[in-house]
Amino acid sequence: MFTVLIQTLGCKLNQLESEAIIEAFDNSGFSLYKPSSGVSPSVIVINTCTVTSKADQKARRVIRKALRDYPESCVLVTGCYARLNKEDLLKLKSNNKQRLFIFEKDNILKLPQYFLENKSINFNEQFQMNYEQGQEYRKDVFQFNPKLFSVHTRGFLKIQDGCDRHCTYCRIRLARGQSVSLDAKTVLERLRIIEEDHAEAVLTGVNICQYRDKKEAANLARLLEYLLSGTEKIALRLSSLAPESIDEDFAKILSHKRIRPHFHLSIQSGSKKVLEKMGRSYNANIIENAVTLLRRAKDDPFFACDIITGFPGETETEFQETYDMCKKINFAWIHVFPFSKRPGTSAWSFPQTLPEKVTTERVRLLTELANQGRADYVRRRLGRETDVLIEKNGKYCRGISENYLKLLVKYKGEKAPKPGSVLRCKLSEADKSGDFDAIGEEINYS
Repeated sequence: MFTVLIQTLGCKLNQLESEAIIEAFDNSGFSLYKPSSGVSPSVIVINTCTVTSKADQKARRVIRKALRDYPESCVLVTGCYARLNKEDLLKLKSNNKQRLFIFEKDNILKLPQYFLENKSINFNEQFQMNYEQGQEYRKDVFQFNPKLFSVHTRGFLKIQDGCDRHCTYCRIRLARGQSVSLDAKTVLERLRIIEEDHAEAVLTGVNICQYRDKKEAANLARLLEYLLSGTEKIALRLSSLAPESIDEDFAKILSHKRIRPHFHLSIQSGSKKVLEKMGRSYNANIIENAVTLLRRAKDDPFFACDIITGFPGETETEFQETYDMCKKINFAWIHVFPFSKRPGTSAWSFPQTLPEKVTTERVRLLTELANQGRADYVRRRLGRETDVLIEKNGKYCRGISENYLKLLVKYKGEKAPKPGSVLRCKLSEADKSGDFDAIGEEINYS
């Protein structure tokens, strides 16, 4: 029996696409590789990210390790980094016996069936050429539509891909191309299928605020209305939101009880000058106004954001503007990234690169603020009720709350609730181990 090992790096969009790849292999008779089997996996698929230079480094490290640890396996690399740096990745082979191949995500979904029909995974350059010449690929980014989710208890649904922005630091738009959207009717059809087996779905894309559909939904706000009216019970969680897209109309829709009270804002900086250099179309006032609207829409939602510090020319004053804004808003989490020069972007050639020790210190300060914000948020939630999606059961269950806290859950029944089920819990205390945010106790067992 053929086996497959999938390794996913990067964002929720990559996670969804890996789920579709897993399903394609499963439908062709492959089984998921188990390390305890004592043999090498037949195929290893590595789904890469290129958002930062560290993401590139991690991808190269994972690929080298796969080639070293499983010399008999066929290693297939896909994803954003693979799309932009195919020749560089092929150089990672240390000898001619190693089988390393680079694939566009568009054509990898048909590959498992090709292996099955040829009754072989002895993939080589000629084998790959025959495959590529013999296949008609659907150049459709929305073909990644898993029916089952092998790795996640939540459903994932891609509604958008690509980006029309020209942010000076971003390489993802080079890999993903211009913004495209899945028509609202198909989004609803897919969501209804997810609703049959899942309590929650994550709507994802590169920039979902650029969602557009001329027929059923003009923008993301209208799409959400359309989806909520066309479904009965499934909760919706949104991936990253652009602060300038949040107005009173959008916030009103986000107040719906089936929209999770968890918002991740793509901010990057609180300095007007730095944002202008980044090619971003907002400022700190717009960010703060977006947060105010969302706090009116939801009762103390979980706010997370992305911040890039150490951008070329970022002064101490400009960094302080970002720090002060984050402190004022009191984010429950801050994803802090040191600026990373990305090939092909405008910022690649920007002068005034900051010393590494300056950037490292700014990352440290923002990370401390992030940890403080998360602790403050957990303290505010203690004694309050929340829905918890169970991810793993046992003597105690592990789960994610509706406002995105990692919880260790004490359930009341003799039988542990199944992964994917939802429990109503009260947060009793903060977790001191560091593995979870808090301890939750079930209050309504059924």
